[in-house]
Parts: sequence; C-alpha cells; structure tokens
Amino acid sequence: MTYYILLDGKPVPEPDYDKWKAWSDANPEMRGVAHDDIDGALISTIFHGVVQDGSLHVWETRIFGGALDQVTDRCAGTREQAEAMHARMVKRVKSLKA
Repeated sequence: MTYYILLDGKPVPEPDYDKWKAWSDANPEMRGVAHDDIDGALISTIFHGVVQDGSLHVWETRIFGGALDQVTDRCAGTREQAEAMHARMVKRVKSLKA
C-alpha cells in the first residue's frame, strides 16, 4: 500500500505509515470534501489517501442509498478535481428525479 497526505490541496506520498496516520488523525477536516443528501441518497466525497491497486485514486465519491446505491467514482489530482467529481455525481442523482 502507498499512503498520501495533502499539501496545499495536492496528494503527496508519505511512505511512513505512522506519519500518515498521525496526519490523518490530526486533519479529519482535510479528508472530507463534500456531502450532500438528496432524497435519501447520500453523496460523499473524501480524500482517503491510501492506494492499494497501484493506481493513484486517492479521492473517492460514493453514493449511499437510492437508485444509485454504492455507485463509486475515484480520481487522482487536486481537491478541486475531487469537488468537480462530486458535483457530477450530484447532477447524476438529481437527473434521476427529472
């Protein structure tokens, strides 16, 4: 596994697990990007900072509940890109009501 922390909104590798864990525990507000509840469907975007499969996908948006329950999108990049990913998922959930 590879661990990442955020510096100026950008993921940076942190090879030491203990340092990553300390950063994660000390910065919980940095991990949450956005959360929206739309008619019982929670859309949550977080910085999880752990890469397990070799691909740099440290941001994750997931839907909990509703017609798109467990639909997930992941990306690398900046916090702004993660916010854009979240907005796309919100739009997708809202489009089901149209």
